[in-house]
Amino acid sequence: MTMDASDSQTTKLTRASAIPEQGFQNKSIWVSLLRSNGNHVFNLKDDPDIQNKILALLFHKTLAPVEKDVGMKLGNKLADIEELLTVWEDLELQKKISAKAAEGKSTTTKRGERTLWMILTLIMTPLLNCNNFCPDICQCRSSGHIACSGHDAKDVLQQLTVHTYTLLLDKANMKILSERSLADRDLLLRFGLINSHLHTIHPLAFHAAPQLKSVKLTDNDLSTLPARVFSPLTVVEEIYLDGNQLEIIGPDMFEGLDGLLTLDLSRNKIRNLPSDIFHGLTNILILNLGRNNIKKLPPTMFHSLTKLQTLRIYYNELEVLEAGIFDQLVNLTVLNLHHNQIKSLPPQVFWSLENLTDLTLSSNHLKDVPHKSFYNMPKLKKLTIYSNPLSSLPDDLMGHMPKMTQFYLYGTNLPTVPGNLFANMSGLLELNLHLNDKLRYLPPDLFCCLPNLKKLSLRNNTLQDLHPNLFSTLTTLGILLLNDNKLKTLPENIFQNLTLLVTINLKNNNLNTLPGDIFLSNTALKALSLSGNPWNCNCVIRGIAKWIRQNEHVVLDKDDVICHSPLYNLLRRLQSLPDDEFNFCDGKGKKGFFLTQTNTYKHTQTPQYSSVTPTKKSTILETITYPVLVYTTSSSHTDEAPAVSHIFHDILVVEQGPAYVHHNIHNGWVYVWFLPSGSALVGSIMFCYILLLGMGLMLILAAMYGMYRLSTAMDKLKAECAQEEEHAVLSGLVHT
Repeated sequence: MTMDASDSQTTKLTRASAIPEQGFQNKSIWVSLLRSNGNHVFNLKDDPDIQNKILALLFHKTLAPVEKDVGMKLGNKLADIEELLTVWEDLELQKKISAKAAEGKSTTTKRGERTLWMILTLIMTPLLNCNNFCPDICQCRSSGHIACSGHDAKDVLQQLTVHTYTLLLDKANMKILSERSLADRDLLLRFGLINSHLHTIHPLAFHAAPQLKSVKLTDNDLSTLPARVFSPLTVVEEIYLDGNQLEIIGPDMFEGLDGLLTLDLSRNKIRNLPSDIFHGLTNILILNLGRNNIKKLPPTMFHSLTKLQTLRIYYNELEVLEAGIFDQLVNLTVLNLHHNQIKSLPPQVFWSLENLTDLTLSSNHLKDVPHKSFYNMPKLKKLTIYSNPLSSLPDDLMGHMPKMTQFYLYGTNLPTVPGNLFANMSGLLELNLHLNDKLRYLPPDLFCCLPNLKKLSLRNNTLQDLHPNLFSTLTTLGILLLNDNKLKTLPENIFQNLTLLVTINLKNNNLNTLPGDIFLSNTALKALSLSGNPWNCNCVIRGIAKWIRQNEHVVLDKDDVICHSPLYNLLRRLQSLPDDEFNFCDGKGKKGFFLTQTNTYKHTQTPQYSSVTPTKKSTILETITYPVLVYTTSSSHTDEAPAVSHIFHDILVVEQGPAYVHHNIHNGWVYVWFLPSGSALVGSIMFCYILLLGMGLMLILAAMYGMYRLSTAMDKLKAECAQEEEHAVLSGLVHT
């Protein structure tokens, strides 16, 4: 069966009839809307073709910005198809009407179905085109973001589709950025080439992509930049040049980039900067000059940066700050000057920074700070001046800082600090006043005005004493670090008001004892460290030893809290001291004798019989023939000391005495025999012991040698006997 030309044309048009025609009656409407920005206002009363315009506008709104160029092309093609459909309808109108009537469908219904199919086709086609290109070394998103990593990433530039708007190349080994590298990328808005050994940029490299808003050239090998290489980027907002080898930057490098918001020049080798290098950057918000070799900054360098919010100049070689250098930075919130070589600060250098929230001056060479240096900064939240050789601080150093939450002051040479240093920091949450080798004294009212403090670190100082009311106002304190100091004692009520205290660290001090009820009010305590102290386990330790036994779960290092004296308790753990070992202490008068610190003790021997007289008064006795041991004390807490304690029979306590060899009980007397304590006599005994040991060793060696000689002689004798016997046998055979 054959088909004529008209039938062939009809068949082709029938296949195309799946494309709706109602939405394309007016080509000019569709094309104009697809090529426009979509911001149209329709008059529903006056516009005769409002239906077609609304349909086209709905389609236009479904397209992403990077897909609208595809939509414009499709609009033109579909308008051409619409003209063919119109011709075909004029020739076959009657035939179609009859056919549709027979099928029970109206022309209007079928055209509506075709319109729906066309909308779905137009929406899906650009999305499919956006995702059909993604190399194996890349990660692609439907939004037009492509990130590639590897040596082959440099070839991606030549294969990009038109809709890509963000491209990030990592480790691409792309050493040169030529004038054509970014050509024909009209929709590319953000370009990044990082860690790719880039060392050369063509002077016209960015002329091909003036629409770029972000350029990231981090961690490359750039040592120089062509003059005004970024000048075509009139709409650029971010430039990252960090991690290169730049030493010199021309004064006009950033000229004309008045829309720049972020500039990162950190981690280079810059030594000097022209005074007017940033004068055109009136809208910049973030400027990073950290980790360079900058020695000096011109006083007017930042005067045009009135909108600047973050300025980082850390890890440089700055020695001085010029007066007035920050005067125009009224919107600055973050200023990082740590790890420089700044020796002094100009008076009032920070006074114009009323919006500053973060100021770091740590790790410089500051020996002193001018009066009122930190005034007029009411929004300051963080201040660090640690690791400076500060020898003193003025009384009027800090202004009103109610929002200060962190303060760092350590690694200094301060012997003490002003009593009002923290008086204006009512919002302080964390205070680190530690690692000061010469800090010995703290004023009693130092922490008077810190009602919100959560953590206080006073560790690794040389504090010897603490005032009883030093912590009395810190009612919200949760962590207190006092370890690695020289504390010899603590007042009984020093922790009384710290009901929320969870952690106390008292390790590595010189504490001999603690009052038994010192932690009584710390009901929230969960972590206590006490090791590394020379605990004196006599009567005064009874109270704290009992508390440790009852709260073993709180003392984290309980196995290392051991006695250093007296010798009979040496190396015993405090938690292992039973309370009945201290029963003899009950007869010493006051009940609180073991709870209250006693500074000195003396043993006074009172004989029952006058026939025996001690040879000397000492805490170490060679022979004790007195059944009574009497304590006297110079403590101000004891009103009176008993003259004689109860006579003991089964337990003998000798403080600071050597271990005894044995004892005898005879006629109610206890005789305790000790090794002699004289150094000369002990030396003689040790000499004799070593001499006897040496003689014994020599005798053993001599005996071994004698046995060897005897064994040799016996072997020789046996050999001679055997030889004579053999000779006798031979002689008998000869005679026979």
